[in-house]
Amino acid sequence: MWLSDAQKIGVALTTFGGLFMFLGVMFLFDGALLALGNILFVSGLALIIGPQKTVSFFARKQKIRGSLCFFGGILLIFFKWPDFFPVVVTFLRQLPFIGTALSLPYISGVVDRLAGSRTSAV
Repeated sequence: MWLSDAQKIGVALTTFGGLFMFLGVMFLFDGALLALGNILFVSGLALIIGPQKTVSFFARKQKIRGSLCFFGGILLIFFKWPDFFPVVVTFLRQLPFIGTALSLPYISGVVDRLAGSRTSAV
């Protein structure tokens, strides 16, 4: 099957969108990379399968929860609220074995710095 020029551009945009989303996660949920990745991914998808099929893809009854979560995540990123990493660290510190390891003296300082916590456990 041959791809049209618009579909080729869509494949490139979707690929770059996935790359930017991956980098946004790897760089501790960098909001700019995540936002750019989401925009590129959705626009690339629209170019690959067409705007009408894109809308029907996201509006399917079976996929409505996933679509709401996806677009809700995009809105959270656009409102500059992607930093749920401190919440994840707080949750991990409540787990039996992982919490003990994360509370060790040298590890807790590194984890606090990565999570963006201003206070460290002393």
